[in-house]
Amino acid sequence: MPLNKVVITGMGAVSPFGVGVPVFLEKLFSGKSAVVNMRDKWAPQIEDLMCYVGAPLPEELDEKLIPRKFRKTMGKTAILAYFSVKEAITQSGITEEILSSGRTGVSFSSSTGSAVSTEQFFVEHIRTKSARSLPSGIFFQVMSHTSAANIAQAFNIRGRAISPNSACSSAAQSIGLGFEAIQCGKQDIVVCGGSDELHVTTSASFDMVQAASYKYNDNPTKTPRPFDAERDGTVCGEGAGCVILESEQSAKSRGAEIFGEIIGFATNSSGVHMAHADVESIAICMSNALRESNITPANVDYINAHATGTIIGDISEAKAIEKVFGSQKIPVSSLKGYFGHTLGASGVLELIGVLEMMNRDSIIPTLNLDTPDPECAGIKHVKEIENKKINVVIKNSFAFGGINTVLIVKRY
Repeated sequence: MPLNKVVITGMGAVSPFGVGVPVFLEKLFSGKSAVVNMRDKWAPQIEDLMCYVGAPLPEELDEKLIPRKFRKTMGKTAILAYFSVKEAITQSGITEEILSSGRTGVSFSSSTGSAVSTEQFFVEHIRTKSARSLPSGIFFQVMSHTSAANIAQAFNIRGRAISPNSACSSAAQSIGLGFEAIQCGKQDIVVCGGSDELHVTTSASFDMVQAASYKYNDNPTKTPRPFDAERDGTVCGEGAGCVILESEQSAKSRGAEIFGEIIGFATNSSGVHMAHADVESIAICMSNALRESNITPANVDYINAHATGTIIGDISEAKAIEKVFGSQKIPVSSLKGYFGHTLGASGVLELIGVLEMMNRDSIIPTLNLDTPDPECAGIKHVKEIENKKINVVIKNSFAFGGINTVLIVKRY
């Protein structure tokens, strides 16, 4: 049986630039940085933190726009997801009948459940030695699949609901698994994406493994610096992104607008190191995605790198790209200099940026890349806006635990 073509018919975003895809793309293409100094908020909570930069939402979300019966089981992570999904569903034109048909599923994830709700739970438990004073819905806020479960309930989605919570690869894996479900005819539509909230413990986690930026605390817009010789680590951000994946047949039958086509997905584990990216396994993952897509490296017009600004991670990815693509010198850039590393949301927010690059035939450069690290010199860095016809893009996403994920998207 031939596999179904899988297309994108809706997008939604909540990012450090604000709420909605339009503001996200406007700020991204204008070269703005959303990274700010977080010292006033974080220093009272953790005294020995080194990193005091982050990319938070610029404004509070109006949670009361969510019906209370759904809101009470949502921590911030799920609330972020809700607003991105609502925007994507509205854009796609999917009806309530289609959502509840059983042929629409959810593939949505995050690094963890709500960090704020988790802190609340343990602080109250330690203080009172009791759980009776906690709100009854708090478990549903902190469980690992909080975004997928809350989305399914809030939008009455009755197909499969999956949540591959794989840290920084979460959203990309969610999209890939949704892609495979539609390819194989298990679902007609899958609501895909990821979300994560910014909390001091998130940045501290990167701090502990010497992967967080700290040299630019007083000059926050100059970090992170993917591939740059003066990079010193990543900057954590927050947000949520959603793409509606749909079989081509379903999209055409509805007369839906199509923004792109997913043609490849691969994911693997390095089996080498929990915190250090591995050149060989990244190269294998990209090669597997190319093979599944029935394309060669020569068919790729642009690579959207995961590149977070960590010393080892950026070098490993650059060397893996060089290993697979050789001397072809395909343009490569990272978007994390603009809005930090949004963790479980990064893969989908960056994919939305990629889709707009295809629409405009314009490649966004890597922000803060002044002097490429000689160890990353084997690839073609994009340092200023590059106008180019873009038909096929590789989107890389990698995570602690040695998890590699690659998506390939094509102009429709």
